[in-house]
Amino acid sequence: MKVIIAKTAGFCMGVRRAVEIAFDAANATSAPICTYGPLIHNPQVLSLLEEKGISVIDEIPEHGEGIVIIRAHGVPPRHRQALIDAGFDVIDATCPRVIKVQSIISRHARQGYSSIIVGDRDHPEVIGLLGYAGEKGYVIDSVESLSQLPDFEKAIIVTQTTQNSEFFETVHNWTRKYHPDYKIFNTICDSTEKRQAEIKSFAAGVDAVIVVGGYNSGNTRRLAEIASEGGKTALHVETAEDIDIKSLADARHIGITAGASTPNWIIKQVYQDLEARMAEGKNPLYRTAFSLMRFLVNSNIYLAAGAGCLTLAATWLQGLPLHVAPILVAAFYILAMHTVNQMLERQSDRYNDPYRAEFYQKNRYALSALAIFACAGALLTSWLMGPLLFLLVFCMSLLGVLYNMDYVTKTGGQSARPGLKNIPGSKTVLTALGWGIVTALLPGLYLVGYITPAGILVFVWICAMVLVRTAYFDIMDMQGSRILGRGTIPILLGEKRTLRLLKGILVAMILALPLFAVAGIIPPAGMLLVLCPAVMYLFLQGYEQKMIFSTLHRGFVMETFFILAGVVAVLGMLVF
Repeated sequence: MKVIIAKTAGFCMGVRRAVEIAFDAANATSAPICTYGPLIHNPQVLSLLEEKGISVIDEIPEHGEGIVIIRAHGVPPRHRQALIDAGFDVIDATCPRVIKVQSIISRHARQGYSSIIVGDRDHPEVIGLLGYAGEKGYVIDSVESLSQLPDFEKAIIVTQTTQNSEFFETVHNWTRKYHPDYKIFNTICDSTEKRQAEIKSFAAGVDAVIVVGGYNSGNTRRLAEIASEGGKTALHVETAEDIDIKSLADARHIGITAGASTPNWIIKQVYQDLEARMAEGKNPLYRTAFSLMRFLVNSNIYLAAGAGCLTLAATWLQGLPLHVAPILVAAFYILAMHTVNQMLERQSDRYNDPYRAEFYQKNRYALSALAIFACAGALLTSWLMGPLLFLLVFCMSLLGVLYNMDYVTKTGGQSARPGLKNIPGSKTVLTALGWGIVTALLPGLYLVGYITPAGILVFVWICAMVLVRTAYFDIMDMQGSRILGRGTIPILLGEKRTLRLLKGILVAMILALPLFAVAGIIPPAGMLLVLCPAVMYLFLQGYEQKMIFSTLHRGFVMETFFILAGVVAVLGMLVF
């Protein structure tokens, strides 16, 4: 069984914007917050909003307080004004694509046009659009209902943004034939059109399609309808628990897509569930390899091996004699710190990596013992290396624990949490600095007693490599970070700018090593390590081109780049 994910699966721009507006508001104020009607059509997201203290009102009260957020589908203008009159501070999360349709209807209504809306009469977006048409608004959901309308002197035709593109084409052809004077606007969102176009070709190349999203989501239902039209098995599920695995028994190639209001973590749950079941159906060797890879990645043991390999590469680049002690300290320290961090960040993993959250919950005692063992190993090894290095590792370990702590203080009667982790971008930068110190600076301090010029340059090079790795995973975790109010680099800069920054850093890393070698700062063979940032660059290119990797494989591949540095260093030592 092979599982692939559609490139267009998950939040569209409008839904992402609405959800971000809601979570940003919840994280920025203690005032009561509600949405006028469900923000989007996804029960899991709505449940999460409720957990964040964002309630839903379906009727406008005479008197209101706090903030009310207008749902992504929009509302009639009279409702918006009524919310303002009631005393609410109104935040408009209407999708910009819907606002465009509202503007078209409003402009033509003022000119005396009748507005024909192609859509579902009871859908909140259509209800909102009708509010802009005044008394001359009409909804049709079939050619028959269109033909039954009276002949208008002036009329426009628009569509619900999530309408089926094939049906709109039918309406367009009928109108051109019988009412060529009507103005027709194709207001189907381009995201919707892309999803519907992709699902047709997508379904043709697989044995079965799983469409993930709310059962009351119109665009998700249409995706499931289009998938089933090709005669393939098509399952519409809200979560992984809804999958009827028996109906997929004969499928060898399964495709996953998702509606525009489906969050990433639900898609990940479905993928991870199928991935695990796929492994169960393989031969014992494959099952063992898959289980081992999953354990090594989620337990951070593979990451710790990568830290040891980077230390080996840093030692070689600085021309220092090879010694096992710095390698052990780096591996132990990284294993301890990342394990502790992830144990403390289980809440964010609930949204970013559901399987890892479950793994840490089930194995919390064993992982706690592993973290204690690794921390003791780092401290004991550094003590044997000398008091100065022990103090360095001890202070870094203490800082790593303090970083994740919240310090509750009272300010004007309000509770404040000025923890270090709440400083925007701090996690990514401090993680890179910590790696750079234990992998690049510590070997020089131990083996020659001071930090060499080569050590400083190698420190910067490794910090850059780790920063790229950490910021990439921050991009993957943007939805969870937004929910929790974390100011990561991708949230501060945006995904596209962050990717450009990371690719620029990798290009600088590729150019730096040859310059260091020419200047005699590192061994000439050290230029071979340009392979690491080069393949990382290709990996980011693949991500931008929507090559889909599961969370497990992304982690394994990214950590393998660090292992690669150690392999190249060993080859350089042996050959040169």
